[in-house]
Order: sequence, then structure tokens, then C-alpha cells
Amino acid sequence: MKKVILLLVFLAAAIPFIACSNDRDDNLQVSEPMLIIKFKFDPNQERLNNLGLPSTVAVGNAAQSPNFNTISSHYVEMAPNATTALGAGTILYHAPETTAGGTNAIDFSQSKVVAEGETFLKIPLKDVLPGSYQWMRVSLSYQNYQISVRGGDGNDYTGNLASFVGFNTYLTTFNIGNYSFPVNANRAQGYWAFGLNGFDYSTFGQAPPGATTVPNPLSATSPIPAGSCVVTGKFADNLVIDGTETKDVVITLSLSINNSFEWSEVNADGKYEPSVGENVVDMGLRGLIPSYVK
Repeated sequence: MKKVILLLVFLAAAIPFIACSNDRDDNLQVSEPMLIIKFKFDPNQERLNNLGLPSTVAVGNAAQSPNFNTISSHYVEMAPNATTALGAGTILYHAPETTAGGTNAIDFSQSKVVAEGETFLKIPLKDVLPGSYQWMRVSLSYQNYQISVRGGDGNDYTGNLASFVGFNTYLTTFNIGNYSFPVNANRAQGYWAFGLNGFDYSTFGQAPPGATTVPNPLSATSPIPAGSCVVTGKFADNLVIDGTETKDVVITLSLSINNSFEWSEVNADGKYEPSVGENVVDMGLRGLIPSYVK
């Protein structure tokens, strides 16, 4: 009898430990390592031209560093070296396209738009081709930012500008704050729309063909198509993906917005004054510096 009682006591005491052990096993979750891409906007980053060389504002023009709200990309690729042709690297992302407007174009209604520091892309590292990557290529398609505008009354105002810098974009109706812009057609690189803050005023326009700056330091060895917006930047140290990663790899794409909104001057005062006929000429980003944390 004593043996039976002792056995029952032992089993009763063991049950909580068994239950705890089972609960712990059921709740264990192994997270899959991911490749994560985010954007950063830097007004102090070096201002570059199409060849990736330092650049100043053209004579007769003026520019300002806008206050960025959001951005979108159409295409993201990692390239092993300077001679890797566009499209021959590891393509991480390609946004939806459409022919609803006639010719092939980015479908803006399906574009992913993010703010600084938000995750733009998150994919399992097991789906990334192992290799040593020296360059990032990012085809930027959309920017939304705040700029300063001088009115016809001589006062300065602020407003938000939507800038479409992709090769071609199909737009239905899009909004900037309370302003609605019905298009239902394709728009070429350099199309923009603007809404003034606090006042009932909006407008839109088109930058000249080929005027959008797209820095590509590899233009001699790996050119990009005319009219595209594939900005190219080099890692300080190659990003090595070997397929055995157990932690996330986070890539930050730092974009130079150093005087990236540029216009032709009528009044040489450094103020953007559309009321006197000053026109937007360039809205291209001014450089890319990619970095990563493993």
C-alpha cells in the first residue's frame, strides 16, 4: 500500500513538469532569417550627376533639399561587380506593370509606398542567390515631399509635391492630401503634381525629357537605359550571402536629396516662384549609398 501511495505522489509531482515541458515545446518558434530593405533620405549626402561625380546646381537654375514624406521603387537588384549588366545580377524586386495606358508602364495603383525607415522589401534569405555583392541598383519611381514656394504676393508657402520619376507610369486618380488628380493615362518620367498647404491651390506639370538625374557610377562598364531611374551605389564592404545565415540582413539605401528639386530661375533669388514662370527641370535623386547590418 505504501508503495502505491508513493508512486501516486511521484506521478502527481511529475505532471506539472511534464506539462511545462510540453507547453514550452509547443510555443517554441524558429524565425526564418530575412533580407530587409529600408530607405533613408540625407540632405547632406554628396550631390552627384549622372556619372556619379560631384555636381553643383547648373548656372541659371536654383534648387532646394525637399522634406521627404514617402518614396517607392520599381526595381531592386544586387550586382556582384562593376561589369555586371543591368538585369544580370540578383533581382530582388520588380513592381507590377500594365499596358492599360497603351505602352508598358509602372502600375502606380499597385506600387508600395513607404516612409523613411519603414520596411520596403522583406524576403526570405533562402530565396536570395548566395554570392558576394558589391553594388545595389534601385529603380526609383515615385517621390512625395514638401517644398517651399514663393507666391505672387512675395510670401513663402509650403506644399506637397508628387514626383513620378520612373521610366513610364500609369496613373488612374491619385491624391495629395485633399487634392485629387484624375489622369487615367500614362505619364513619362518627370511628371509632377503639387498641392499648396492651407490654401485651395493645386497644379501639375512635366519636366523636360531626359532632364531627370540618375547617378550611375558604372556608366562606362554597366550602362542603364535612357529614361530609366536606376540609381546605382556601392557597398563600403561587399555584402556576402552564403546561405547559412541565421539572422536577418537589413540593407539601408541612403539617398542623397541634396538640392534634388531643381528649377529654372526667372528671378535670381533662390526661391521657387511658379507664379513668374519658373519651371521644374530636375527631380532626380542625387546619389545612393547602400549599407547593411548582419
